[in-house]
Amino acid sequence: MMKALFAAIAGLQNHITMMDVVGNNIANVNTQGFKASRVTFQDMLTQTISGASAPTENRGGTNPQQVGLGMKIGGIDVLQTQGSLQATGRNTDFAIQGTGFFIVRDGAQTYYTRDGGFDVAVTGEMVNPTTGFKVQGWQADTNGNIDTNKPLGSIVIPLGQAIAAQPTTAVTMQGNLNSSAVSAPVADSFSSTLDVYDSLGAAHPVVLKYTKTANPNEWDVSATSTDPAVNTLTVDTGAGGTKVTFDVTGHRMTPPLGTKMSIAVDLTTASGAGTTGTTAFTTVIDQDSVTQFAGPGAIAPTFNNGFSAGSLVSFSVGPGGDITGIFSNGTTRALGQMALANFTNPAGLQRAGSNNFQATSNSGVPNVGTPGTGGRGSVGAGVLEGSNTDLAREFTNVVIAQRGFQASSKIISTADQMLEGLVNLIR
Repeated sequence: MMKALFAAIAGLQNHITMMDVVGNNIANVNTQGFKASRVTFQDMLTQTISGASAPTENRGGTNPQQVGLGMKIGGIDVLQTQGSLQATGRNTDFAIQGTGFFIVRDGAQTYYTRDGGFDVAVTGEMVNPTTGFKVQGWQADTNGNIDTNKPLGSIVIPLGQAIAAQPTTAVTMQGNLNSSAVSAPVADSFSSTLDVYDSLGAAHPVVLKYTKTANPNEWDVSATSTDPAVNTLTVDTGAGGTKVTFDVTGHRMTPPLGTKMSIAVDLTTASGAGTTGTTAFTTVIDQDSVTQFAGPGAIAPTFNNGFSAGSLVSFSVGPGGDITGIFSNGTTRALGQMALANFTNPAGLQRAGSNNFQATSNSGVPNVGTPGTGGRGSVGAGVLEGSNTDLAREFTNVVIAQRGFQASSKIISTADQMLEGLVNLIR
């Protein structure tokens, strides 16, 4: 009977632990990125009354006779399953669709979290506003280039930071020149206006015009401007000419595909023309996408690398964790790249409070990389991951823990009555 008492006590203690875990799961039903835990039980050592015996020629074998000494906690596992996603509309709220973890740092200590409720601090760093931990990733250089082979660092969103003007040195044109165009009595032409920027960011409108010539499949290219700051414009379609011709398939024949057209822009410094940048610069135009097919004709620029000065006013984050800055002059530039980590055994992570985890010897080392690679999952902006607590399952576990506790307490009271009867035998 003493064995029954101690076994029942173990049942009481461990069912209380189960209730503690279930209570914590239910308490965190609305905690962002929370991962519920699960309790498993194991039986304890057993006392062997008699061992097993092998069968002989005259009699069969016997089974072992053992009395259990109770039960114990087998494990408290973290269920690393996906929680439900909740839309917030804030561009600094993020959720991971997959098995990865955001990486945050507090000085020299690194943590991993599924809670993507971040914000931009007064220093421009992306942080968790509750803990102040800094979100880790890779920062872009001044040209928008990101090297993910470098060590991780804090991600900075420099809102309000100025971006210098950049002159237009490369333009891409796209469109179609109607193959039915005629050169007489009035030559057909198709034109498009593009802005070329000087080194100070001043825009100068230039009209690029394709005019049909008397020769088959040939067009003359010219550039004009009504801007008083523009002195002359010189067009070179390749090898010093101003003509382009197309073959029977509708693609450019001369100059051959791959040859860039250039426009030399000479800016005047005459009084009243305004302050200008460099007095002369060249804009290279890629017109490989211009075709000559039967049908409506139209051409337009699809890319222009020049822009005026501006400042960072907003940013966006893509599914790959790429952070793109949006400037007041309409340009965009890469600002940084968020990093994610995954683990061979994510259940081996240790809770560190505030929705954070720490790596352990049984979780494996973090495999750090960009979202969307290596099974880390993708990043969703404007959403948060909710708790993965299943209330139906947890309330069922409440009943199971309660009944287990009651049954163990009943064993204690029954064993006590039996002991009392044994003591009363001397009366």
